[in-house]
Amino acid sequence: MSASTLPTFHIPEGTCIAQAQPPMGQPVTLASPARAVMTDLTHVRAATVAPEAGLTQARDTMIHQGVRLLFVVRDMPCVEGLITSKDLEGERPLQIISQRGVKYEELSVADVMTPLAALDALDLEDLAHATVAQVVATLKHLGRHHLIVVQKAGSGHGPRVRGVISVTQVERQLGHSIDLIETAGNFAEIQATLAS
Repeated sequence: MSASTLPTFHIPEGTCIAQAQPPMGQPVTLASPARAVMTDLTHVRAATVAPEAGLTQARDTMIHQGVRLLFVVRDMPCVEGLITSKDLEGERPLQIISQRGVKYEELSVADVMTPLAALDALDLEDLAHATVAQVVATLKHLGRHHLIVVQKAGSGHGPRVRGVISVTQVERQLGHSIDLIETAGNFAEIQATLAS
């Protein structure tokens, strides 16, 4: 049995490309549910990089995927940590270059990533009862550009990273900037701050 062909036509001049339309929902305000500003990883694929990847490769992946944060994953789907664009351009690479006497191109993601245990996280259940104002207050309190949302272990799965909240996304959805004072988040960052 042979399949019949579909009819074709010549495309008329003036034809345009369909543009993606963001879902039309309620505008986000400080009183909106906190989940409105979370990128849900059950709906959006997480951007990842291997710990042995070079920093240039990590930067290229961020640019290609249009993100500023990558989950560091050796064996999918288990997370070892994360790396942000700030990690690539901040003090950490410079300190390691100075300490080891190496070049930037010789550094790997594992050298500058933030390990899983050092990350600030929110519980998905707590987020379900919170507002955007509480998320903004938490970001300001911690001085962080990203928060990880974790879903507790359930039937059939262990704890898992369920979402990401980024200052950039919250600002975009609110329509105004958030004044954030960054803080050192781990002992190595505190030492580096004191040494400078």
